[in-house]
Amino acid sequence: MAKKQTPKMLGAKAKLQQSVQTVMAALLCILIGLVVGLVALFIINPEHAIDQGFMRIIQGGFYDFPYGVGRTLVNAAPLIMTGLSVAFAFKTGLFNIGAAGQYTLGAFGGLYCALVLHLPWFVCLLVSALFGAVWGAIPGFFKAYLNINEVITSIMFNWIGLYLVCEIIYGRGSGAMYDANNTRTWKVADASPASLIPSGGMSELFHTSSNTIAIFLAVAVAILVWIILEKTTFGYELKAVGLNKNAARYAGINEKKNIILSMTIAGALAGFGAGLLYLSGGAEWNPLNTTTLPAMGFNGIATALLASSHPIGTIFSSLFISHISVGGSFLPTRYFPPEIADMISGIIIYLCAFAMLFRSFIGRFLHFGKDGGNVNAEPDAPAATTKKEGE
Repeated sequence: MAKKQTPKMLGAKAKLQQSVQTVMAALLCILIGLVVGLVALFIINPEHAIDQGFMRIIQGGFYDFPYGVGRTLVNAAPLIMTGLSVAFAFKTGLFNIGAAGQYTLGAFGGLYCALVLHLPWFVCLLVSALFGAVWGAIPGFFKAYLNINEVITSIMFNWIGLYLVCEIIYGRGSGAMYDANNTRTWKVADASPASLIPSGGMSELFHTSSNTIAIFLAVAVAILVWIILEKTTFGYELKAVGLNKNAARYAGINEKKNIILSMTIAGALAGFGAGLLYLSGGAEWNPLNTTTLPAMGFNGIATALLASSHPIGTIFSSLFISHISVGGSFLPTRYFPPEIADMISGIIIYLCAFAMLFRSFIGRFLHFGKDGGNVNAEPDAPAATTKKEGE
């Protein structure tokens, strides 16, 4: 006789099936994106489409090991954080399209502490997170108390933050953080070595000075976010507000406070990501470029979608997108434009919009849901037996 499944067992089984469908849907998006990219390479230059094109994208940073792998990790660290920023807001029912602005404020906060105040690297990182948190809290406040859509306010604050930061850094050409000779901020390594994130041997391993322990910090934060969302009462309340704020209010949860907290934490994650990049010496800020928001903020949306907003999945989706982006930079420009890798990423992300459809298709293909049932339903009553008279 088969053992009767309890609601707890059914819940665990349903969760496993959902995870399998999510992973397979993401892999299907990646596969289709790569196939379309290969077709584009054949259209552009069929003679070199495989060896000089597709294989270099697939190899990614491994094409120029160890330097290329080092670049992949440098780019992946802030990408994980901006992906977490968007994913955290998604999990709580909000669309944080303002990660670019929060990233910008985080970069400013970290660089100011490093280049002007010469503070230790960990203090600079915390200030980066603080600046991003403040910039994220403002759209959260408008959403909670004025019911203004966070997408609108986030987009507005993206540009406000960009112009504000560029103006302060530039300071009419004489800003304390501005190196007029290079039209960028001063290099952290030269101006304040104590503010650089320690390399932990990574720079020697990958032959690039910008490789630090940033990637490990990003992974640790991703694990922490997963624990908060899945294993704490606070995370449960945030997700409850996201699913149905009226029901959450009825259950005694302060939905306004949780909306603001959600956007504040999302902003802190994006700001922390900026600190990981700029305090590793991976880039300097160019205040003369006032027409383009940091791509890292918008790429975070891509990583969150590809990971279905799962914090741990964000680690792998960020590494993948960074991998093919670095691979695209190794394409020979006499044969292919390096934007091919961005096109492939874009196709994959576009397909992620159909992830729910893919998950449904995969579920039917694998025959999920036959005996899943409703995990909250009452157990089936035992079959009634009727005895014949005289038995």
